[in-house]
Amino acid sequence: MPPVSIQLLPDLLISQIAAGEVIERPASALKELLENALDADSRSLRIELEEGGIKSLRISDDGCGIPATELALALTRHATSKVTSLDELERVASFGFRGEALASIAAVSRLTLSSRVQDDAHAWRITALEGQLHAPEPAALSAGSVVEVRDLFFNTPARRKFLRTPSTEYAHCEEALRRIALARPDLAIELRHNQRVIWKLPPQSQGERIAALLGCAFAESSRALDNTSADLRLTGSVALPAYHRASRDAQYLFVNGRPVRDKLLSAALREAYRDVLHHERHPAYVLFLELPFTGVDVNVHPAKTEVRFRDSSAIFRFVKQSVERALAIQGTGHPPPEAGTTHWTPPQQPLASSSPRAQQSFNLPQARQEQAFYGTDPMPAATTPSTDIPPLGFALGQLAGRYILAENAQGLILVDMHAAHERVLYEQLKARLGEGHLPSQPLIVPQVFAATTLEMATAADHGASLRTLGFELSAVSPTHLALRSLPAHLAQADSEAIVHTVLRDLHALSESATVASLRHEQLATLACHTAVRANQRLSLAEMNALLRDMESTLRADQCNHGRPTWRALSLADIDRFFMRGQ
Repeated sequence: MPPVSIQLLPDLLISQIAAGEVIERPASALKELLENALDADSRSLRIELEEGGIKSLRISDDGCGIPATELALALTRHATSKVTSLDELERVASFGFRGEALASIAAVSRLTLSSRVQDDAHAWRITALEGQLHAPEPAALSAGSVVEVRDLFFNTPARRKFLRTPSTEYAHCEEALRRIALARPDLAIELRHNQRVIWKLPPQSQGERIAALLGCAFAESSRALDNTSADLRLTGSVALPAYHRASRDAQYLFVNGRPVRDKLLSAALREAYRDVLHHERHPAYVLFLELPFTGVDVNVHPAKTEVRFRDSSAIFRFVKQSVERALAIQGTGHPPPEAGTTHWTPPQQPLASSSPRAQQSFNLPQARQEQAFYGTDPMPAATTPSTDIPPLGFALGQLAGRYILAENAQGLILVDMHAAHERVLYEQLKARLGEGHLPSQPLIVPQVFAATTLEMATAADHGASLRTLGFELSAVSPTHLALRSLPAHLAQADSEAIVHTVLRDLHALSESATVASLRHEQLATLACHTAVRANQRLSLAEMNALLRDMESTLRADQCNHGRPTWRALSLADIDRFFMRGQ
């Protein structure tokens, strides 16, 4: 093959290549233009799309505007007002900073930029076509900037043919705008598609904006979160496990106000939901992580949707524990005690008698509570609500051998007794196991297996963490590791496969979720087999003891598989059933 001479690429081709990294579809262009509007201190945005943004997208803002002398510079590659030095880049607070977006969009579309600075007599407009900038000319605009992008990828047909239908592209645009709208609830936002108004959002609180964009069902099924530790803060809303999804369409993460898709944060959230959600379903959340700008690197990818944390292990633990705590708050709205007490052990055989004497001999303090509330009759026919009734009330009896019926101050409580007791036992088993070093079992003959260079380095760097998890690993050659001990509860598992997984976790997250997950799976199985079964006859005292245990147990609202353990039926609901007062 003859030698090929090296030559500089034309400016237009350079910009079109750069556009391939930044602008994938109309939604990508919309995201970049919206971020520019936010950096201009805008307070209101108007977005107009035609054919999903393929034919046209227009963004109007009321920001600070761009001087006429800088309009051409704004459409030039690597020109930005956001950073001027490496020091500023390492603590960048703005959405944009790379100076690529406008130039990239202009290289693959017909772009017009109009802008007016507050003190100018009128606005100015500049047009870009095929990489050529026309001279700025006067324009009519009251304030801020307007960017109109027409015929995206008209001059790069290979890229244009990969675009989907207008309805699909519109859905991507709407999702991009939703993320910006969630990040900035203080903005007024109007969205139009094909001349039809789709959204018209006023400035709102964070909770109001989340409800407006994710729906009332999410708002009613979620819990607000606001947790601070040192210089970290996590706010937002996490949906209860009962509000699970078949896909990840309701997962929104923000770091210092920037929408991101981060593997570390996603892993922390999966762990937080791990033992309250079915493994084939996905949680829903809107979470905002705030930390010092120097603690996160946002200059990872041209699209700026990926970040890298300085202390990934601390971030992982903080997010995981914050969400776990929020999900652990009971239906009463108050967090349970840090350490509960065991009130009830299931009977070894069905109890034939439910007499007051049998109840008192099983749990005398509880029986006295019942008598104080009900009088001498353990099965009341009509009662007067009391202010000292516990949240889940007092038991009335069993239904179909599976459910406990109880009465509280608001009405009727229905409890799935197996699911509820399974959760209580599971949390008790986890508490007994504690957070210390896992019991380790030495191997009579060390197991030697091949490892990659990265695994060898991870094993050397994380020896202390591995020992805490119950593993003892040592290098026997530059390419082989020897497993000398492993956690006792994994003695029968595929130890080599687990070690590979643990090393991968340690490298990615600085800690391993695999061992904890396997340990908790075993505890969950034990709790399931130990919990009271369907058709097992319980006395009122035993039912009430379970209700009290639920009130003092973390995550007692859901079983280990994410199903609810109890439901409430208010007196108003019951009155409506019987048409009382109508």
